[in-house]
Amino acid sequence: MDKASQALAENLPEGIPNTYAARSAHTNVPISTLGHRKRGRRSREDKAIDQRYLYPYEENAVSDFLTRSAALGQPVRVKYMPAIAFSATRHRPEADRPLKPPHYNWAKRFETRRTELIARTNKPQDWNRYNIYDKVIH
Repeated sequence: MDKASQALAENLPEGIPNTYAARSAHTNVPISTLGHRKRGRRSREDKAIDQRYLYPYEENAVSDFLTRSAALGQPVRVKYMPAIAFSATRHRPEADRPLKPPHYNWAKRFETRRTELIARTNKPQDWNRYNIYDKVIH
């Protein structure tokens, strides 16, 4: 519950009139926001959560898959993350299933939202890793 909804739900102390202006001054919430919540408008945060491509449990599954594959030494490129997210939505009912994979910018936003996915810089590989001539016995 956001701050404006809490301001509408709580009772005002005695001596303060029950108006939007008084409630706004008491709770430090803009008057217009109180009016919007009273009429049923959602907060921007609630709206943003509903507009996400994946449900929270699907996000967890995709995040777990990406961290496990990176831990095993095969990190997934950002380019392929929308396809993985699209395949994670295949279990949904057909009416709720998205028709297209998410936009290519979705993957970068997903990485910033899930801190465990922030790319680690790998150590550069040694150029002499294949130079094993001295180790080969003829």
